[in-house]
Amino acid sequence: MAGSGLAGRNQYANVRSPFVRLTELLAGIEPGKPLINLSVGEPRHPMPSFVAPVIATHIGGFAKYPMLRGTDRFRNAAASWLGRRYKLPRALDPNKEVLVLNGSREGLFLASIAAKRILGERGGKPAIIVPNPFYPAYGAGAEVTGCELVALPAYAKNNFIPDYDQISDELMARTLAVYLCSPANPQGSVLPRETLEKVIARARKHGAFVFADECYSEIWLSDKVPTGALEACGANFDNVITFNSLSKRSNLPGLRVGFAAGDERFISAYSELRNVSAPQVPEPLQEVAIAAYSDEYHVEDTRKLYREKFDLADKLLGKRFNHKRPEGGFFLWLDVTELGDDETAAKSLFEDAGLRVVPGSYLARTSADGKNPGANYIRVALVDNLKITEEALKRLASFRK
Repeated sequence: MAGSGLAGRNQYANVRSPFVRLTELLAGIEPGKPLINLSVGEPRHPMPSFVAPVIATHIGGFAKYPMLRGTDRFRNAAASWLGRRYKLPRALDPNKEVLVLNGSREGLFLASIAAKRILGERGGKPAIIVPNPFYPAYGAGAEVTGCELVALPAYAKNNFIPDYDQISDELMARTLAVYLCSPANPQGSVLPRETLEKVIARARKHGAFVFADECYSEIWLSDKVPTGALEACGANFDNVITFNSLSKRSNLPGLRVGFAAGDERFISAYSELRNVSAPQVPEPLQEVAIAAYSDEYHVEDTRKLYREKFDLADKLLGKRFNHKRPEGGFFLWLDVTELGDDETAAKSLFEDAGLRVVPGSYLARTSADGKNPGANYIRVALVDNLKITEEALKRLASFRK
């Protein structure tokens, strides 16, 4: 693989949160204006109105241990939603192909452990392939399983989509799983169907899994609806697992309810792993999830509000910081080269403009050639209401102009 351009090999020696690093970077600095926190991808839209009544109705469920795999009602609701949302090759079996999760982060982390238990030795040091930048849970899973983390750089010239064709057969032969994220965190790129199909076909050829992180699947910013991995996998779900949650879709990041769905063999082994390593999801919270997956009105309202915020970004930022409206998600991925490197920019924006943003290099890994695809970018989370978002965008647009 020498000279392949693959990033992050043998680089992931420690697991560190980008938010801990940001706190250290800004330690001792006071914000120059009233603080607006744009760093954490935590939706601050109103919760759906049905949440409290559903919990109240099912409050007695907190008095017992829930089934680890989820209630029949929850698994049926998740399977039904997937069937409505995507054009699947067939209906999912809720008893064998769906598993409740404590949000998708726990699921994405444990997935690498489950993959290693299923696949065992792979004829060399096992590998986990991720996009670069990537959600830290992917790397944490690779770390604890002793896998080589292979991070494929995502650059603007390719619409921030990694070049999956550069993966060699030698690497694929020892790969446990390929993580995909669409719409991408942080760039908002949506993987084309043909890309999904090619990645799935290669993974299957070499016996690897595809883990599709689709937490932002319901936030699309044009009329183009993102394709899901389960609808790009042909006649069956072999080797493909999708992960999703209600944090972004339904503005319920504190509910901690999500699911994994797909390959029956994986879901079975994954259930066994979670049975000894992960907490159950309380039944009243699963009832909230059932109501959420049965209602699209609140999702449409959320999507409309995000579009309005990106309309503001288009208007106020224009082309500054090489702003380009993403296809999905709720992040701006801005090139701040004019302000110095991304750490300098983050400190300046905090100290002078009261804006807390994440340096892009904190979300990515530096390759052996010294390149970090997140360097000189900042991630800006447009998760507040329109009034706060407009104020933040005005500060950004006028900053040192």
